[in-house]
Amino acid sequence: MHHFSRLKTLLIWLVAIAAIVVAAPNLLSQAQLSSLPGWVRQDRITLGLDLQGGSYIVFRLERSDIIRDRLEKTVAGVRDKLRGAGIRYTGLTGTGQTVTVKVTDPAQLQAAADLLKSLTSADVALQQSNDGQLTLQISDKAIDADTVAAQTRSLAIVARRIAGFGRENFTVRPDGNDRIAVQVLGSVDAERLKNLLNEPAALSFHLIDESMTGQQALAGRWPATSQVLYSLDDPPIPYLVDRSIIATGADFAEVDTKTDLQTQDSALVYRLNAEAAQRLAQVTTANVGKHLAIVFDDQVMASPVIEAPITDGRGEIAANFSEEGVEDLTVMLRAGALPATLTAVEERTVSPLFGSESVFSGLVAGIVAVVLVAALMIALYRMLGIIAVVSLIFNLVLIVAVLSVAGATLTLPGIAGLVLIVGMAVDSNVLIYERIREEERVPHTTFAQAVERGFSRAFATIVDANVTIFIAAVILFFVGSESIRGFAVTLTVGILTTILTAFTLTRGFVAAWLAKRHPRHLPKSATSLFEHANIRFMGIRRYVFTASAALCIAAMLAFASVGLHLGIDFTGGSLVEVKAKQGNADIADLSARLNELNLGPVRVERIGDATNALIRVGSQDGGENAEQSVATFIRGELAEDYDFRRVEVVGPAVSGELTMLATIGILASLFAIPVYIWIRFEWQFAVGAIVATLHDVIIMLGLFVLTGMEFNLTSVAALLTVVGYSLNDTVVVYDRMRENLKRYRKMPLPILIDAAINQTLSRTVLTAATTLIALLALYIFGGAVIRSFTFTMLFGVALGTFSSIYIAAPVLIIFRLRRNTNGEDEGDTSMKSGKPAV
Repeated sequence: MHHFSRLKTLLIWLVAIAAIVVAAPNLLSQAQLSSLPGWVRQDRITLGLDLQGGSYIVFRLERSDIIRDRLEKTVAGVRDKLRGAGIRYTGLTGTGQTVTVKVTDPAQLQAAADLLKSLTSADVALQQSNDGQLTLQISDKAIDADTVAAQTRSLAIVARRIAGFGRENFTVRPDGNDRIAVQVLGSVDAERLKNLLNEPAALSFHLIDESMTGQQALAGRWPATSQVLYSLDDPPIPYLVDRSIIATGADFAEVDTKTDLQTQDSALVYRLNAEAAQRLAQVTTANVGKHLAIVFDDQVMASPVIEAPITDGRGEIAANFSEEGVEDLTVMLRAGALPATLTAVEERTVSPLFGSESVFSGLVAGIVAVVLVAALMIALYRMLGIIAVVSLIFNLVLIVAVLSVAGATLTLPGIAGLVLIVGMAVDSNVLIYERIREEERVPHTTFAQAVERGFSRAFATIVDANVTIFIAAVILFFVGSESIRGFAVTLTVGILTTILTAFTLTRGFVAAWLAKRHPRHLPKSATSLFEHANIRFMGIRRYVFTASAALCIAAMLAFASVGLHLGIDFTGGSLVEVKAKQGNADIADLSARLNELNLGPVRVERIGDATNALIRVGSQDGGENAEQSVATFIRGELAEDYDFRRVEVVGPAVSGELTMLATIGILASLFAIPVYIWIRFEWQFAVGAIVATLHDVIIMLGLFVLTGMEFNLTSVAALLTVVGYSLNDTVVVYDRMRENLKRYRKMPLPILIDAAINQTLSRTVLTAATTLIALLALYIFGGAVIRSFTFTMLFGVALGTFSSIYIAAPVLIIFRLRRNTNGEDEGDTSMKSGKPAV
């Protein structure tokens, strides 16, 4: 330890300098960054939606549109094939995923079947009946393939529309096989954005079929070459429109808006490409005096009279929209038509002001946590405490550097993860320092030797303890929402950097301190009170176990009878936080106004200060569109008097998936962590970990039932983190038990367990204290949004400390981890012996 190699020291300092250089751009403005030399990396952490404002919206491609499009193409293909071959037919119809046609001449049936085979594939089957009917069946697999293809095409179109909307800071990515996730950062009009993206915007030019009126067509039969479409008017007017397409929006070479300065009416101004312009010229020349139908998403937008041939491919479309609506329509046409309607199934919108307040609250909580934890460590360990604080600060810098290089997104739960790391990072230092204190008491051991042994013998324990939290964080990444993933990433990176700094930077500083100061012992501190601790924990295990079992039963009964207060993540619905533009939020007035909208159960409560209110609306019966309508109605009703700080809308499909993912996450943690402990220890230890984990989960669920706190994805994150943290402490105790099992082969198991708990008691108390201090700072200063998360963590840390002593340890006795020398159950010897025999 005295001779920490110069190469290691050099590498540590190089890493430290590199981390500072990489993390530094996060403190600079964009203008300052642009003035830096080109060789300097300018990686920065991206602030998430909840920290800088914006909208995150998940759209689902309407499968019905995909089916209809495939059906229409198949029907058109059948019509073209049979007509081209001169085969007479009747009853050509398409319903669902089935196309049927009847060949009138039985002699031509086989020829027709042979022709239609070209339309079949592995996913489209052709069936032939004796009565001349042919059936084409489109399989679900074919529709699935079409949906994936439509998703791929839609990604580029959506991106172009957002860019045309004037946005630069946005992402568009696939979500599953039939969804598109859109995130636009900054100040966003979410309603306008959704309207811009969900319309297919398929525009086409047709002729009006004037052989009969639309009303006459509806009353009888119309030609198969035409179709009845309705106008955008209110009430809508039916038109009989020829199916032949003259031009589409894809044929527009240019499209722009035009506003009449006198009437303020807006119109679209377009120019077709050469090929489409020629087609339009031919059709309009031959049909002067007739009507042209301009169809937008299967509705007639306009039906102008062809007064003269249109030979230059230019024209205007009078649109009965607002100026903003015409601008959006122009953006849609420039970007191209979507292959299917996009229905919003999830929305999370945050105002930039709310985001900036969250950043400030998180920074304050982090600074307070660092100061309090630093003060405690310095008070307890003096110089070694200062070293621990320096390592903690470097650890935070290293986390920021790693997140910057990785291009990670920092969310509000991610800031909570950083604050949590502040409390947990010194855990490794506490474990090492307390191990050094133990090694000091071994006879004929110098302080330098104690330090060396303390670091080496604490390594495996620290790794084992942190792996449990690491597993929980990895599972959270795969089952959590975007913001929870930010927490998982921050926690994962923090665990890795904590282990790294503990055994590199901290060790290097301690080596330099030993070489320069030659200390002879650790400074005396409050932890010395635990040196000769001989608390008989196992002596009351039956009483504590019984009481805990009773609490668990009560919690399960409450869970079964009352249930959890599930948030919209799991039930669907809407959550809107508003801030009064003037004065305080009037809760009674808000409730009255919203109840008049007939949205079902509406709950309004105060959140934060008197100017803020939180509105909760239950899930709607009308599906995804009904859920989205809730947010639209609330915005329309309250926009004049309130600013919208955040809006969350979760449809039934997404809420069902989130429920399933949360369940999988909890079950995966309950499985994966004990399996790891089983691999590293004996099976009894794994059983003890499982029992302790189940105890913590059941009591935590009971807490949610008792307090009525909302249980949402953030609660799942807190629950899984508590599970990992609880087993962190359990692993440390287990590791000491394993050592004692090898050292004291004849010691009764209850006494051996007591000895292990007493030997690690200082570490248990200090770790809990530092973590609780950090969480308390987060609870007080972190803001109302994550307060329930922090409260859950505070309770969970205390509960996990308890269960590692009184639940995980007694299970080892119940399952007879070791029998005494007489072959008796050691569970009956807990009160027969005094101090452990060394």
